[in-house]
Amino acid sequence: MAHSPVLHAPRFHRGHHHISVDPVWAFFKKNTVLCVAAFAAFLTSMAVPVDAEYWGYFDFKTLTCLFCVLAVVCALKNIRFFYTLAQKIVKCFKTARLSVLALVYITFIGSMLIANDMALLTFLPLGYFVLHSTGKEKYMSFTFIMQNIAANLGGMLTPFGNPQNLYLYTKFSIPTGEFMGIMALPFVLAVALITLCCLVFVKPEPLMVKDSETKLPPARTIVYLLLFLYAIAIVFRGIPYWTGLIVIPVALFFLDRKALRDVDYPLLLTFVFFFIFAGNMARMDGVRRLLSSLMEKNALLVSVLSCQGISNVPSAILLSQFTENYPALLVGVNIGGTGTLIASLASLITFREYVNHNPTKSASYVKEFSLFNFSFLAILTVTMLLVM
Repeated sequence: MAHSPVLHAPRFHRGHHHISVDPVWAFFKKNTVLCVAAFAAFLTSMAVPVDAEYWGYFDFKTLTCLFCVLAVVCALKNIRFFYTLAQKIVKCFKTARLSVLALVYITFIGSMLIANDMALLTFLPLGYFVLHSTGKEKYMSFTFIMQNIAANLGGMLTPFGNPQNLYLYTKFSIPTGEFMGIMALPFVLAVALITLCCLVFVKPEPLMVKDSETKLPPARTIVYLLLFLYAIAIVFRGIPYWTGLIVIPVALFFLDRKALRDVDYPLLLTFVFFFIFAGNMARMDGVRRLLSSLMEKNALLVSVLSCQGISNVPSAILLSQFTENYPALLVGVNIGGTGTLIASLASLITFREYVNHNPTKSASYVKEFSLFNFSFLAILTVTMLLVM
């Protein structure tokens, strides 16, 4: 996978000493959401000084579940499990239309099982590989955009599909059947819209994908799949969550230490900072009255609009402090992941990956991205406002 070039910020000279801000800029560029979350937590801590109540801000079960799932997914990714599985599926299809549909569906299903961010990091390179190796680069931006929408909307059906789902599922102790029932209609509508777009905008041109055999290590594959099932059992409250912090790190310490190093710790830290931000906001009387009033009037619409400005994960954490109407909040922060480029961290991941391969086409990508995403957002929001 290509890596984005590090932009060089100005160097400041002071006598014979050179002070470079390159590492700082590179870190901010790679972890923009984390830096924004840290800044938001810092600002609100000026209004609400650190005290004993801060400890109550953190949802340790959510953080533990997220860590366990991410760690095992990293281990499976390191043996190329998802890539191999997806490659075998795509080889079954012989036209551009069916291959793009397969890529999008794989991302869609993957987001339900391994979370939207990991699904994109796993399957976007496969999308590039298929289209580039077959000379169908003209469908690259469309495929990436559909994979992005599929990751955001596919993950909404399961409690562990999106980070905000895991948080809300835990915070409100939502029964699993009720959770999936709430998300069933937007999920089915999303599947229909994505399928329609792929059928309309991709022609059934003949396509051949080159063979690239990858053999999975049988023993590790079985162990990692068992660990994945263990992590999912924790998410579904079948096993005490604290056991995951013992079993999974110990197993991976001996089997794949790289997986432990590769866990998206900035995402976990982002959650920590957003917990602080949301907790502090909930303790500000003016903010609490305003948001409580808005959420009481239309929790779904407020959730959707909030995502467009501060992304879906912080919106879920913040707004959950001001409402008990979790069905509307849950739907809002999921369909709200479409829309602007910052409505979901997954969208920023897709943008980064696309620009890595097509550095001169970022403007045209943003236009196409906005057209499809706002169309999806409008249709899903209006539909759910009518039925909820």
